[in-house]
Amino acid sequence: MGNESKPVVAIPKEEAVFRLDKNGAWYHGDRRFENRKIIEYFHSMIKRDRNGYYLEQEHSEFIEKVYFPYEETALFVFRVIAEDGPVLVLNTGKKLKLEPEQLFLKNDHLYLRCGDEIVKFTEEAMFALADDMEEVDGRYLVRCGGKEYPIAQGD
Repeated sequence: MGNESKPVVAIPKEEAVFRLDKNGAWYHGDRRFENRKIIEYFHSMIKRDRNGYYLEQEHSEFIEKVYFPYEETALFVFRVIAEDGPVLVLNTGKKLKLEPEQLFLKNDHLYLRCGDEIVKFTEEAMFALADDMEEVDGRYLVRCGGKEYPIAQGD
């Protein structure tokens, strides 16, 4: 943000008026956000510190950090781009090259370990990898870079 000398006002997640659900949708109370630009803005503003995930906004007199509640994770793979190996586009706009050994399945959903963070694939993103995945003897494999990688079960 602009002026780092401004005081920071932190709003705990228990007081946040918005939340992120397990599928990456934003809500204000029980109403789902519908304005695409606001949704994209909220996703692009997600940051993390030792206290959790938050959105930050600069006001004239202070910087506001609003920690928000979320289910499972605040990070999602929204798109998969087929380049020189799959590139994952997160809800924050960040791009990651797929590291297939970091994938795991839990409750029929695909996830990726990214350092100490967990990233969940949306249904659309998971389907984008479907052609490179197969089930063999009850276990799933993903093909990437000419190799097959087993997908771990659980967390």
